[in-house]
Amino acid sequence: MTPVPPRRFGLVVAAALVAVLGTATPAAAHGGEAPDGTDYRAGVTGVTPARPGLTVRVVDAGARLELVNRTGRPVEVVGYSGEPYLRVGPDGVFENTRSPATYLNRTLSGDATLPAKADPAAAPDWRRIDDGTAARWHDRRIRWQEPDPPAQVRAAPAREQRVLDWAVPLRDGTEPVEIRGTLDWVPPPDPYPWWVAATLGFLALGAAGLLAAGTAAGVRALAGVGAALAVGGVAAIGLTVGRELDAGASGVGAVLAGLLTGQVWALLTGLGALAAGGYALARRPAADFALALAGACLALFVGVTNLGVLDRSVPPAPWSGGLARLLVTLVLAAGAGATAAGVLRLRAAATRPTPTTSDVDHGVALGNKPS
Repeated sequence: MTPVPPRRFGLVVAAALVAVLGTATPAAAHGGEAPDGTDYRAGVTGVTPARPGLTVRVVDAGARLELVNRTGRPVEVVGYSGEPYLRVGPDGVFENTRSPATYLNRTLSGDATLPAKADPAAAPDWRRIDDGTAARWHDRRIRWQEPDPPAQVRAAPAREQRVLDWAVPLRDGTEPVEIRGTLDWVPPPDPYPWWVAATLGFLALGAAGLLAAGTAAGVRALAGVGAALAVGGVAAIGLTVGRELDAGASGVGAVLAGLLTGQVWALLTGLGALAAGGYALARRPAADFALALAGACLALFVGVTNLGVLDRSVPPAPWSGGLARLLVTLVLAAGAGATAAGVLRLRAAATRPTPTTSDVDHGVALGNKPS
């Protein structure tokens, strides 16, 4: 293998820092919209009285409600003081700039400062925010807003139990309608087994970097680490797509649009891990560097940003918490393990002595061909 200069280590660190700075803002922006996990499971039980063509569901791990109106007539969502808040109909989605809910619901915490014009008693001032027939919004009526669980949960935290039955009022013309649902406490899982699995995977893959690169065992180790990193990349893409589906995206076009806007950096990280894994499997000259860089990005930008999944019962994904935790564990183990293996191999290559001219001449005199 061609010796790698020690400065390549600096390139690894510099590239990782650049990636951190480049992804910090998008990750924070997305994190402000949806939690990384929660122990409260919100669900819609129905619309009363029923309205054919009007569907409602909970998205973003319970952080938002989604209302789709295909009735052909406008339906209003009522705010916290009984005022018109949203209007969803065939002419698009409108928000009432006079409604306090317009500003309180822009963030998950709901700690916005209300402008002077926010007056629930004032006549509505409608502003179009979307041309479609679907609206998604944070609604504090469907969540537990306090930092501590309710008293009944604190008394029996290991038992799944009902926290509240909630209702969000609507108006269909002049007729009142309600979205009804429930909020349940789901006991959090024990993250210890997942951390143990991630640590063991990291140690096993990292140890592969100790095998000499020029040996048959070293070649097999490189291929194994590459395959593991590719699996981690697939897991990262699965987590990223799962977040988009849980955020309400439906259909291939909507999922792709969400990935290329709010999730593009996580998606690129997963694809980069896949490419680096293939690079290692092909035994390309810079495979060690690719493993170290792609593994570090995978562990940091997908694994660390999804750590909340390991100790929360309800993940931001449309599948079970167990599967989401398995995907995060694979990402952490593959990313950290590939980084360790790549760095160890780079270090070994950098410290390996370069054959001198006299060594080559001596080898030729002994009947060996110079490599």
